[in-house]
Amino acid sequence: MDKLKSMYLQLNEREQRLVIISAILVLVAIFYWGIWSPLNTSLERGQTAVKNQTELLAWVQKNANRAVQLRSGGDKALFSGSLPQAVNQSASRLKIVISRMQPQADELQVWIDQAPFNDVLSWLQSLEKIGVSILDIDIAESDLPGQVKIRRLKLGKS
Repeated sequence: MDKLKSMYLQLNEREQRLVIISAILVLVAIFYWGIWSPLNTSLERGQTAVKNQTELLAWVQKNANRAVQLRSGGDKALFSGSLPQAVNQSASRLKIVISRMQPQADELQVWIDQAPFNDVLSWLQSLEKIGVSILDIDIAESDLPGQVKIRRLKLGKS
């Protein structure tokens, strides 16, 4: 430290001012890029994450009632008739494209590549209203927002 001080004192007045100004600029740069900028970036990321989670919560709360209605079933009718035909008709009314259907005795397995989530909920609700019970379902999110894939939907007669 004494060596730096003696080197500083050997400089003329103009050079000493340049060293002081340079030191101040270096300290400001270290503060900005070492402390301020990372904190600010982290804060912005946190605010974005909170906003996204808030939007997701609002969407879930908005659609939770529909899911509860579908799950509770309410007054169930007894279904009689062709299960594949009823499923096809109800899906076509909501413009849901069924990619594959596999009958198994009194049950039916259905696969859908992509459909709007709200339309799928309405479709499942309409199936339950006519007496078709949902035995098992495996849903995954699609690449498009608001769209889902039904990997496997197992339906049966009530």
